[in-house]
Amino acid sequence: MRIADTLHSAGAALVSHPGRSWLTLLAMALGTTAVVMLSALGEGARRFVLDEFTSLGTHLLIVFPGRNETTGGPPPLLGETPRDLTLADALELLRSTHVERIAPLSIGSAPVSAGGLSREVNVLGSTSDFLDMRRLDLAAGRFLPAGDPERASPVAVLGQTLARELFGNANPVGRAVRIGDRRFRVIGLLASGGVSLGDDLGDLAVIPVASAQALFDNPALFRILVQATGRDALEAAAEDIRTIVRARHEGEDDITVITQDAMLSTFDRILGALTLAVAGIAAISLTVAGVLIMNVMLVAVSQRTSEVGLLKALGARRSQVLGLFLTEALLLAGAGTLAGIALAYVGLWLVNTQLETFKLVAPAWAPLAAAGVSLGAGLVFGILPARRAARLDPVAALAGR
Repeated sequence: MRIADTLHSAGAALVSHPGRSWLTLLAMALGTTAVVMLSALGEGARRFVLDEFTSLGTHLLIVFPGRNETTGGPPPLLGETPRDLTLADALELLRSTHVERIAPLSIGSAPVSAGGLSREVNVLGSTSDFLDMRRLDLAAGRFLPAGDPERASPVAVLGQTLARELFGNANPVGRAVRIGDRRFRVIGLLASGGVSLGDDLGDLAVIPVASAQALFDNPALFRILVQATGRDALEAAAEDIRTIVRARHEGEDDITVITQDAMLSTFDRILGALTLAVAGIAAISLTVAGVLIMNVMLVAVSQRTSEVGLLKALGARRSQVLGLFLTEALLLAGAGTLAGIALAYVGLWLVNTQLETFKLVAPAWAPLAAAGVSLGAGLVFGILPARRAARLDPVAALAGR
């Protein structure tokens, strides 16, 4: 039998039993769709998290006060050596040649009121460099003034939601607000920024770090954002930070320094593994579809016993009969795969039209992996019925036995 004859015979056999063929094709298509869409979900989550971290800025290091460390002696073996980070500590970090700029952070919650209206929001104390380091934009006015970070200026920058709740649609720049028990003048309005890593940038008030420390009566810093001079300087900047703070803290290594790249690579590995896991779970459905193909082909062998006997009586070799039934299985798997991939991309398009910030993105390997698993399942589960057909005795087969 020529290849064209094999394909024609296999296709005619599938068309002659449309109900069975369509159900099998549907099972393979749904399994393939599940693999592609779940892979897209994992890849979309990975890209979303990485984009969120990248939006924080580039070449960043985050300095945390305190350090968890393993200690000797009886359990528990996890000790903690907390020590406050101060504004003076933050300013000393600028001594490093690998540090371009810093943004000390002091965070608390306080009521912000104006014109008889009041709203409890997060109040962030920082410096003028915070705007560029966090890649924020202004809708009106200007950001915190540059100058001595230790000077407590009574100025504030409001987020969009907070400004709208207090002043409606009016421009808040130049207006006065009361934060806690202190009076501030609004000098800027942040552009809409949505939610970034859990912080609602619209429901936020930003004031100078010294003003925040005075407002909350707390000289300790929540964090210090540090921007290195470049990607290659991240490790050197981290080591300089530890050295400088250690010298200021009486030799105590009591801070934790995390580089942005380290966080990105960690999340990348975790979410990449998650994507593979959910794709693997979806691939199980293709195995189930492969079992369905086997059952369908076994039924086909029993119904076409006489046909197989005639082929063998006319001189068809065992390998040719085997190839005929394997071709039918692969045609079913291949058609189901193509239909499933098309259905998956249509589904992704429909879902993404309803989403704004989070998008499902199918990785390039997803359709290839789905096709490989689908065709592999069709081949593996098609072997048993194909071998059964190939082993039929031609005389017994022609007699219908």
